[in-house]
Amino acid sequence: MTSVLPSQKEVGSSTYSFSSRPRVVQTRRKYREIQLPMIEESYNFGNIMFDRRVVRGNTYAQQTLPLSSQPDPVELHRQQEIQRRAMAKKRARELLRLRTPEPIEGRKHIEVQTELYLEELSDRIEEKDMECQTDAFLDRPPTPLFIPAKTGADIATQILDGELFDFDLEVKPMLEVLVGKTIEQALLEVMEEEELANLRAQQCAFEELRNAEFAEAQRLEEQERRHREEKRRRRKQQQEILRKEKETAEKVAARAFAQQYLADLIPPVFGRLRDNGYFYDPVERDVETGFIPWLMEEVEKTLEKNNLGRTMLDLLIREVVEMRIHDFKKLESQDPALAKK
Repeated sequence: MTSVLPSQKEVGSSTYSFSSRPRVVQTRRKYREIQLPMIEESYNFGNIMFDRRVVRGNTYAQQTLPLSSQPDPVELHRQQEIQRRAMAKKRARELLRLRTPEPIEGRKHIEVQTELYLEELSDRIEEKDMECQTDAFLDRPPTPLFIPAKTGADIATQILDGELFDFDLEVKPMLEVLVGKTIEQALLEVMEEEELANLRAQQCAFEELRNAEFAEAQRLEEQERRHREEKRRRRKQQQEILRKEKETAEKVAARAFAQQYLADLIPPVFGRLRDNGYFYDPVERDVETGFIPWLMEEVEKTLEKNNLGRTMLDLLIREVVEMRIHDFKKLESQDPALAKK
């Protein structure tokens, strides 16, 4: 909204007149976007201690950039636009995620209290945001570097050539020190090399001695192992000999005891065994077990053959008799007179 102020003469006689039609004032940000490039929303600060435009602290060591190094407004505007779109998409996703689903057909949503304790729902107080248009802020110029004021007085002293330093005279001790240090360092390096050579020789001798001792220790260990194995083998042999001697002595004692115990039992036992048939004549036993069963089998076979021959003969005689009876009956039926003869 723009207006033209009247002159002093027209103040008392006329009112304000507009040069254009009234229109709605567009909402603008409170601060310039150049000063706050990464802030998307306006901040209504009530305390200057929280205003980012106010510099706090020591400014002695503050580095200020020239105006030429400020970022490009077009690039800042593009970055703000990208950030604003990302924030809008994020809010839209949150609203979609948190929004209550639509009711099913035939039902509707109502507001109910889900708290543990009921509260009276009062009418919401009407609120209205009012704004006041102000002039835009100007960019603050860069803070100049702090340079403390000069204090004291400058005093000079004239010094001629050769008054403070004589090269030929002063360079001798320095040269002596350098040469001495170089020679000393060389000697130290030579001594170090000799010491390293001695250490290597001692290390080689020590390794040879250690290898010899290690070989001798292995030889002694192997000898000790052979002695232990031989001792174990001899012990086993001795134990085996003692066991066999003990077993032989026990067998001899058992044999002697058995002979002494069976001396009086052998005659009656042999007599009883002989009476029971355990001691027999081999020829008689061979005849009884071999010849007599064979003879009985042969006799049985012969008798079976005789019975078979007799049976066959009886069958032949019977068959001949039956044939003659049959022939006789046939002849009798043909000629009775001849049959009687």
